[in-house]
Amino acid sequence: MSRTNNEGSDFGATEATVVPEGERFGAAAMREGTIETRPVTTAEIYARWRTSTLGAITERAETDLVFELAGALEGKRVLDIGTGDGTYAIEAAIRGGKSTGLDTEQEMLQAARDRAKTRGVSLTLSRGDVQHLPFKPETFDVVLAITVLCFLPDPAAAVREMARVLVPGGRCLLGDLAKHSVWAVRRRIRGWFGAEPWKRAQFRTRCELKELMQTAGLRPEQLRGGVYFPPSGALARILAPIDPLLSQLHAPGAAFTVVTGVKDERGRVEAR
Repeated sequence: MSRTNNEGSDFGATEATVVPEGERFGAAAMREGTIETRPVTTAEIYARWRTSTLGAITERAETDLVFELAGALEGKRVLDIGTGDGTYAIEAAIRGGKSTGLDTEQEMLQAARDRAKTRGVSLTLSRGDVQHLPFKPETFDVVLAITVLCFLPDPAAAVREMARVLVPGGRCLLGDLAKHSVWAVRRRIRGWFGAEPWKRAQFRTRCELKELMQTAGLRPEQLRGGVYFPPSGALARILAPIDPLLSQLHAPGAAFTVVTGVKDERGRVEAR
C-alpha cells in the first residue's frame, strides 16, 4: 500500500479517464474535460499533484507538521511505511536520519530511488506489507505512517507491527486524513459515487488514532492538526501562512491529523 495524499485521486487511472479541472493531481495544468488517452501511473499522479499550487502547499504543510513532531533525526534509524515515491523518507534522510522506505509497489520504490538520487541522499528501500513488516523487533528509532491507515482493512494490526519494530523509547507518528473537515466532506461525496480510493477509505479523529496507539501498547504524546485551508489553490496560498498557528491552537477543522506515541523504555508492547 502506497500512501495517498490529501487530495488523493484514482490510483488506478486507466485509458480515456476524464480529468476535470481541480479533481486530479496536476489538473490545474489541464483544461476542464481533458481526456487522458494513456494509463496514468501512481508515480505520475504523485508528481502531478506536487506540481500543482494546491498540491505543493498542502504537501509542505503536512511535511512540516510531521517533522516538527518527529524531532531531531540526526543519526536515527527511520522507517517510512507506505513510502510511495519517497517524500517522507527523503526528508528524513535530508535531516540526517538513516532512512528506510517500505512500499508494496515496485514502481513506487523505483520512483523513490530516482527522487532520492536527484536530491543527493541515500535510502534503503524495501518491498513489504505493513501488517507483516519484514524487519526484526526493535530495529528503528522512529516509524512514520502517513496517510496509510485510512486504506488498511486492519489498521490495529499495522500499528502493532510498528510498535514491534520500534526500539524502547522509540517514537511512532501516525498521520492521517482527518474525519471532520471540508476536505473530508468532498472525499465522502466522491466515495459515494464510487471514486477510488475514497469509496474504501476510513477517516479517523485524533482520539481514534490515539486509541490505535494505546491498543498497540504505545503511549500517546502529541495530537495535532494541519491543513486548515480549503481545497483551493488560491485560498491555500492566502491561508497557508496561518496554518502553523491554528495547529498550535488545536483549532477544529483540520484536514490532516498527526498523533505521536512512544514505546515503553522497558521495551514492552502490551496490546490492550
